[in-house]
Amino acid sequence: MLVEACAEWGIQRAVSESIGMFAFALWDSSSSCLFLARDRLGIKPLFYSQIDGEFLFGSELKAIVAALDRTPAVDAGALRAFMRHGYVPTPHCIFEGVRKLEPGLVLRVTSDGEVQRQSYWQLEDVIQQSRADAPEIGDEAYVDELESLLGDAVQRRMVADVPLGAFLSGGIDSSTVVALMQSRSNRPVRTFSIGFSVEGYNEAKHAKAVACHLGTDHTELYVEPSHAFDVIPKLADIYNEPFADSSQVPTFLVSELTRRHVTVSLSGDGGDELFAGYSRYSFGDQLLGRSDWIPPALRQCAASAIRRLQPSTWNRLSGVIPSRIRPALVGDKLYKLAEVMGEKPEDVYRRLVSIWNSPGDVVTVGSEPKGVLWNSQRPARLEGNIEWMQYLDSITYLPDDILTKVDRASMAVSLEARVPLLDHRVVEFAWRIPRNLKTRRGVSKWILRQVLYRHVPPSLVERPKMGFGVPIDAWLRGPLRDWAESLINERALSESEMLNPEPVRRMWNEHLAGKNNWQYPIWAVLMFQAWRAKWLA
Repeated sequence: MLVEACAEWGIQRAVSESIGMFAFALWDSSSSCLFLARDRLGIKPLFYSQIDGEFLFGSELKAIVAALDRTPAVDAGALRAFMRHGYVPTPHCIFEGVRKLEPGLVLRVTSDGEVQRQSYWQLEDVIQQSRADAPEIGDEAYVDELESLLGDAVQRRMVADVPLGAFLSGGIDSSTVVALMQSRSNRPVRTFSIGFSVEGYNEAKHAKAVACHLGTDHTELYVEPSHAFDVIPKLADIYNEPFADSSQVPTFLVSELTRRHVTVSLSGDGGDELFAGYSRYSFGDQLLGRSDWIPPALRQCAASAIRRLQPSTWNRLSGVIPSRIRPALVGDKLYKLAEVMGEKPEDVYRRLVSIWNSPGDVVTVGSEPKGVLWNSQRPARLEGNIEWMQYLDSITYLPDDILTKVDRASMAVSLEARVPLLDHRVVEFAWRIPRNLKTRRGVSKWILRQVLYRHVPPSLVERPKMGFGVPIDAWLRGPLRDWAESLINERALSESEMLNPEPVRRMWNEHLAGKNNWQYPIWAVLMFQAWRAKWLA
């Protein structure tokens, strides 16, 4: 159908009329041109390169490397960017001469090698148009419209001639998707979740409660640390590039579990970016909006006071806060607060989302490419800090981290993951609605919750947000210690000829001693070193 649409309408109109995820190449024999196209939100990947006079493309980086019959040099700037973000940001790639096609773009390559870029959908344009067209209707009408849109998005993604299921964490996003699936199915929907025995990382009991209420055919698996350790050696091959979001481990495990039973699975990814679900939004908004009136000297004193106690100590002290309102990893969040007090807005948010805030400390070569996170100019019609952060996440973190993580993990086990919340019609709706329908009286994702509450009692899903992660900090001090040491000992770090061993070794020793929780920067270095051993050996 897509080929026929391109033939009948031309590629620009064809992709503009399409709904869902795609990344494809099309050869137009009449014009002797090659077209590459990627979906609006960046759900599916597409790499391309112009090396040695050849134009190569593929859905996986390994396909391009195989076609070249040699391994390109590492892009040092991209490596610095990886150390900041935990992923290599689009359009950059870890290899020199290779690029990622940006979401919402069509690439036209002529027979003489000329490359032209054509945009058919960009979020900034959507925001401008959506705000201009925003209707003045009541809250209930907006909730009705969202449920209708989401229901149609879910229904479209339930069309399959193979067994179908859904990931279910028991949180707002996945529970909403499953609830709408079940309301449109004449049989129990297959749902899947994994659990961990470590308190603070286990959502399986919440997922099971939601599944029981909705009447799904639920499968759960409590994984042992050994299961996760078996995944880690595979990560460099699965992700092709260095990738350091540690929730890649449970994402692979739940994909592996799901694939044993079904071939297609729906997920709830995208809800946080669309409906302001991340805790850093409210945290960043309060920090940006309320710190300017505090004298700089007082801010410095407050930051010093926070640093006098280790993050682990703050975590223990936070135990006096009731669990239903206590955020996860209080100590880590307080240390982030201490780092950003008094900086410019773009600097504050960049620091909040950075793993290594100064990548040059660890990567001794190259120059970090400066992307949208350095831009002090905000798109017009964005209302306040929270929407600004949502926008930034939607064009960076969402495609390059969240969607990359799910796509690579699911495809590694031949499971197709579909994301109904990122139907572009839902995205456009989310940017059309008033801001107070996203956050209201301290409650995030307010409108999405109202849709869910029509199907699931609030008591089953109301709890502090929990990331989909594993206790990497404790594992690095325990069962992963020898593996990590083999990758980041002085000799191994020096052999890369790109890394500075000193800050890595200092962090590693402090982490082992329990002085600081450096799990994220250490994990980023470990993932690069593991990737280097796989790809550059």
